[in-house]
Amino acid sequence: MASKNTICLWYDGDAQEAAEFYAKTFPDSAVTAVHRAPGDYPAGKEGNVLTVEFTVAGIACIGLNGGSAFKHSEAFSFQIATDTQEETDRLWNAIVGHGGQESACGWCKDKWGLSWQITPRVLSEAVTGSDRAAAKRAFDAMMTMRKIDIAAIEAAVRG
Repeated sequence: MASKNTICLWYDGDAQEAAEFYAKTFPDSAVTAVHRAPGDYPAGKEGNVLTVEFTVAGIACIGLNGGSAFKHSEAFSFQIATDTQEETDRLWNAIVGHGGQESACGWCKDKWGLSWQITPRVLSEAVTGSDRAAAKRAFDAMMTMRKIDIAAIEAAVRG
């Protein structure tokens, strides 16, 4: 049974390329269907890829090739929890190294302009933990980073 809630992401003709990149980069991700337009539409012609169904880390998505009218913004992002520095590095480097851009505090953008938060669980646990002094130290350390450095977050927590 299809999900009642699916994230629809707007692309300028390259939804299939994006979906295939996500499927090979993130665990529990796949391209599940590609649908071609049954007729001409403002951003394309009959037979062009219109929508792509895919999952990102188990979340159902549709990529819509809607044209250039709308762009992604930081108002929407995928937050991917990581368990190790190796996993954090691999995902970060895949996004940034494939035409993306670094940002601050664990955020980056892929080549299609979609924002990602590559967030080690140790960071999330530190800033939401009951030790508010440790949370502040971890938060302050994070604020100086682009890609999150787990060892530096753990050192900040320890004080």
